[in-house]
Amino acid sequence: MDTSDLSQETHLAIMSEADRFNHDLTIQFGVLSGDCKDEDDFIKQSEELVNKMLKYNFHQMEWIFFGNPPNKKDFQKGLICIFENIQKLKEIPLKDRTYDQN
Repeated sequence: MDTSDLSQETHLAIMSEADRFNHDLTIQFGVLSGDCKDEDDFIKQSEELVNKMLKYNFHQMEWIFFGNPPNKKDFQKGLICIFENIQKLKEIPLKDRTYDQN
């Protein structure tokens, strides 16, 4: 799926929050969306990615931030914010989410 297929709520909770931290982090979620079958799958896989990234070492961080990793504590705070957004997002039924008209 493409990120343009995401609801506004999902886009804000994950993509916009990642971009607010660092555009390079947004790229990781954008790439992830290409492997997802639908929005619920994207949300599930995003949560798994956040949990995985929380354990990243310096070299893994260096790779996803193209050689310019942020402070690890700041990175983890950003990820926790995305994780918390995902928890709130999962409470919104799919039928109550807003989608852009293409």
